[in-house]
Amino acid sequence: MEYFLNFSKMDYVKGKRPDGCILCHIINRSPGVVDLTVYENKFFFIVVNLYPYNPGHLMIFPRRHLIDVRELNREEEKMLSKLQRITLDVLDKTHSPCGYNIGYNMGIKAGASIDHLHLHIIPRYRNEIGIADLVAGKRVLVESPFKTAERVKEAFSALRPLKF
Repeated sequence: MEYFLNFSKMDYVKGKRPDGCILCHIINRSPGVVDLTVYENKFFFIVVNLYPYNPGHLMIFPRRHLIDVRELNREEEKMLSKLQRITLDVLDKTHSPCGYNIGYNMGIKAGASIDHLHLHIIPRYRNEIGIADLVAGKRVLVESPFKTAERVKEAFSALRPLKF
């Protein structure tokens, strides 16, 4: 937990990150890269976002290094749709949010900080904006992404084998 408390997204924003695609590093199990994978199959990985907007913030991304959602083949589209539904069910069970933001950021101007297609699934909660968010411009998270990974990975494991 101490690692998380001392870990700053500003380090990442300022360029203190591994060379190359961080998601490809996760896929390849590169040493020195934080891997919060909670599920994977032959087409996709599901990981906890190391810099979550909220507890339970997950990302689904293809093993293939794609940039645009239109590059997915039919089989990948079908699998992604199923994984999105399963992921929502898992988050309902583990985090009980009131709603979700779901989407892609494709392109730097659209907010993409990673040039590898990834779908964000962000749980939303009642009264989630705190005074620190408003005054300091910082997010206060009630759960570290490492704890989230433990909880969500356990929930995915309980579903195995997943039926597609």
